[in-house]
Amino acid sequence: MTEQFDRQWRSLAQSALRIAAGLAYFSHGAQKLLGWFGGFGPTGGTADLMTRFGAAGIIETVGGTLLILGIFTRWAALAQVPILASAFFLYHIGQGFFLTGILIDPGRGVAIAGGYEYILLILVATVTLVLAGGGAFAVDNRQR
Repeated sequence: MTEQFDRQWRSLAQSALRIAAGLAYFSHGAQKLLGWFGGFGPTGGTADLMTRFGAAGIIETVGGTLLILGIFTRWAALAQVPILASAFFLYHIGQGFFLTGILIDPGRGVAIAGGYEYILLILVATVTLVLAGGGAFAVDNRQR
């Protein structure tokens, strides 16, 4: 492959990754904050803003929007890393590798997904955005 081909397609791939990750973050945040997409927790409501889920919802919604648009791409991706890492260690790692469905944690009263395959993949994708940026189609990279 030529260097030009590599540069052109790498930038397109970065843009696609940024938009897909942004949509995933936004939808999870809107689920927690606004009750969209089935809502949050077993009752399908919203998360209290003064909890870790409310804070995660704010970061996911705002950060997801920034990623979709490609504004402050690296910073928006970096803000997602602690959310993903805490979800990985607190909720997913003990459930095994494969995502097996939705589980209800009676001690916390929230719905959590079993397995860590998805969260690991999205964490690596997010770190990639932090390191590589959002691609040519990001507002960050528009020509002045």
